[in-house]
Amino acid sequence: MFSKILNKLKSILSKKSVSEKPKTKKVTKSSKKTKSVKSSKPKKQDAKQIVDSFKALPGIGAKSAKAFYDAGFKSTKQIISAKDEELLAVPGVGINLVKKLRKQK
Repeated sequence: MFSKILNKLKSILSKKSVSEKPKTKKVTKSSKKTKSVKSSKPKKQDAKQIVDSFKALPGIGAKSAKAFYDAGFKSTKQIISAKDEELLAVPGVGINLVKKLRKQK
C-alpha cells in the first residue's frame, strides 16, 4: 500500500514539473520615440517623377513605364544598360521595345 502511494506521489510530481511553463521575460516597449527625418518629397511623388522620366525613352508609354518601375528599375540609365533578358522579364515588354531601347545606347 505504501508503494502505491509513493508511485502516485511520483506521478503527481512529475506531471507538475512537465506542465509548468518556464517563466519568460516580458518585453516592454521603450517610451522614447526616435525622430524620423522626413524627406522633402513624398515617395509617391518620387515614384511619379521616375515613371515620367521613363516615358522620355522611345517606345515607353504609361503602362510600360509603370511596369519598369514595379520591376525595380529606378532610372533610365538602368533600363538602357539592362540585359535583354532582364528587360523581357518585365510584363508588357516585347522584343520590339528592347530593340528601340538598344538604339539609345
